[in-house]
Amino acid sequence: MATLPSRAGTKGVPRITRERQILAAATEEFGRQGYEATTMAAVAARVGVTKPLLHQYFGGKQDLYLACLGPIGDRLLDAVRTATAGHGADTRPAPLRVLHALFTALDGQREAWFVLYDATLPPDSDAARLAARYRDAIDDLAAIGTADLLHPAGSADPADADALDADPLDADALKHAWRGLCTALVRWWIKHPDQSPDAMTRRCQRLFAAAPGMLAGTGDRTAAAGRAPLAPPQNP
Repeated sequence: MATLPSRAGTKGVPRITRERQILAAATEEFGRQGYEATTMAAVAARVGVTKPLLHQYFGGKQDLYLACLGPIGDRLLDAVRTATAGHGADTRPAPLRVLHALFTALDGQREAWFVLYDATLPPDSDAARLAARYRDAIDDLAAIGTADLLHPAGSADPADADALDADPLDADALKHAWRGLCTALVRWWIKHPDQSPDAMTRRCQRLFAAAPGMLAGTGDRTAAAGRAPLAPPQNP
């Protein structure tokens, strides 16, 4: 990565301050537009610097992306690791702890989630490989925290555990579903900037509480429909 030998900034702004401004603007651009559609010119325009200066500070687009990705990946990974460890006075279920940790880590920079979970990264690039490592580490930790979702709460019947453990792909499917849920929630959160991390966590708690009833109701209605007699044909 090319860098200026001087520590001076531009227009009287210290270099370290300008770098932070560039990284904040680039994170928002990458998060909103995706890697493929983001241009160095757009980032430079947002900060009010020239494109050549941007290249001098951070090199090419991939170098700039990597400079954004590192802090984001570390922040989210640390947040999920702390949430799954279960230390402290937080007695909420692990899935809610994980979500609260993610919301808190993303607050003020919500688009950062889509810097990490970006489908437009060039295949086999350094950017794609590093993003994949972060995603896998976060997903693996989150899978530990959400494993209780596969086991009925309060169930002491060994048959329940045997039935759930019989198909190890259930855990893998849950991991992918959990990633999709987090992505959908963050996307909704971005559209509702007035919602705090605590408010989002309470909302998720209400949704989780309602889900079993919704599924049970669907099952009851489906079963009832299966038992209902067919209506007699009407006369023409």
